[in-house]
Amino acid sequence: MQDDISAAHEGQQHPVSLYMKVWGLLFLLSAMSYLVDYMHVQGIVRWTLIILFMLLKAGLILSIFMHLAWERLSLIYAILVPPLVLLVLVRIMTIEANYAFWTRAIFLGGGG
Repeated sequence: MQDDISAAHEGQQHPVSLYMKVWGLLFLLSAMSYLVDYMHVQGIVRWTLIILFMLLKAGLILSIFMHLAWERLSLIYAILVPPLVLLVLVRIMTIEANYAFWTRAIFLGGGG
């Protein structure tokens, strides 16, 4: 019983090797992101790769360095769901804006 209480006060201990591996992955993802520019990749492929690498790095930082991987699922949902809902709402507003723009262009003879 006493060991459980002292372990709870000490907190979680994670091996340094885990942090070094994550640091290496972050370095690799950053290098790949810079290679996209170095190789002069253009167009939608460029932006897709840059955003993909950015999201992977953000996920690693959130899960390991901010200890989100070891939190309860309800806390993870409380942190991640609101921004995702906002992204969905922004997408819906974009679709609605395009609809309004093209409706004006077709029926009123101009877009603005």
